[in-house]
Amino acid sequence: MSGLAVLALLMVFPLYWMLVSALTPGGQSQSSTFYLWPSHPSLANYAEVFATQPVWRWIGNSLLIACVTTAISVAVSLGAGYALAKFRFAGKGLIYAAFMVTIMIPIQVTLVPSFLVVARLGLVDSPLAVILPTAFDVVGIFIARQFMLSVPDALVEAARVDGAGEMRAFFSVVLPTCGPLIGVLVILAFMARWNDFLWPMVVLQGNENLTIPVALSTLTNNPAFASPWGAVMAVASITVLPILVVFLAFQKQFVQGIASTGIK
Repeated sequence: MSGLAVLALLMVFPLYWMLVSALTPGGQSQSSTFYLWPSHPSLANYAEVFATQPVWRWIGNSLLIACVTTAISVAVSLGAGYALAKFRFAGKGLIYAAFMVTIMIPIQVTLVPSFLVVARLGLVDSPLAVILPTAFDVVGIFIARQFMLSVPDALVEAARVDGAGEMRAFFSVVLPTCGPLIGVLVILAFMARWNDFLWPMVVLQGNENLTIPVALSTLTNNPAFASPWGAVMAVASITVLPILVVFLAFQKQFVQGIASTGIK
């Protein structure tokens, strides 16, 4: 038990140190002297960065992109997972194999082609430039398929025998059993989009259109701040909250869903 407590403290300490740095006024956060709490804690870093930078706009951009992309991704993953698990059609194995192959392709390989497509559609520097290319989540489809395989085929067949169409069978019979699965998909998709850095950095250019991860990188070299790391930690401490809220809201479903899909 003591070992678990030590591991828990090690996991929490970065969050604690982020808060300490945010509450440290002036340039003390870059001091060579180690301390566990500032001698004179202050909200000056928060006041400075929120007064000089469009932080709320950045948070709004990230929330919009993360929420919309998560909703689309979860819907696509549920539908595709159901089709791959319960339907029989020509080429199903080939399609599923192609999905799995795309997991091994790093984003750097598709970065230029994706940007050219977005640019030709005139979506550069808009939320749609981030939402549309990232709404299709192969990992989510894989997890959904694994979960759907555990749903008894007899339930779906019984609904079909009773005259239910495929849409009604999915929404009335299969979807009510997918609470744990939805929890897993929501948490994974939201965290991935909220923390996404590379693709938004490429397609978002205006300062007010940035997402939080990209905006934080611009603060480190901003000459307007006497203590840039204090400003970075102040913003970062605020942006952790949405992830905590989503995780706590779906924590029970997340644990059940991971266990149901067999992922260790």
